Amino acid sequence: MQKILIVDDEPTILLTLSHLLSNKETTVITSSRMEEAEEALSRYSFDLVVADIRLSGMYGIEGLELLSFIKDMHPETEVIIMTAYGTEEIREDAFRRGAYHYYEKPIDLSHLAAKVQALGIPVSSSQHGNS
Repeated sequence: MQKILIVDDEPTILLTLSHLLSNKETTVITSSRMEEAEEALSRYSFDLVVADIRLSGMYGIEGLELLSFIKDMHPETEVIIMTAYGTEEIREDAFRRGAYHYYEKPIDLSHLAAKVQALGIPVSSSQHGNS
């Protein structure tokens, strides 16, 4: 059984990605706050984490801090970073910290599904559109 953690403070994104990535072979856990995500990561081992960079709207880099936390705690866990406020510097920082992939919103869900499948994680067959 594959396990995915989705971290975003937008409920619509959590619902959309959870629907895309959940299936009989994959369990998806969602979190809207950094503290919840860190707690889940300390309790479970995940194959993939999909995280927004801006989680509280205040600091703007919580997702990058979470990426570093994940790579320190579970170096084998792949991390996809996403943001609606991307810059080339943020993109470079994400990859420097060990991101598997980086997306700027809106995300092409079929492209995200292909990236997830490339990791050997099955996705829902009904993926399409942007989020």
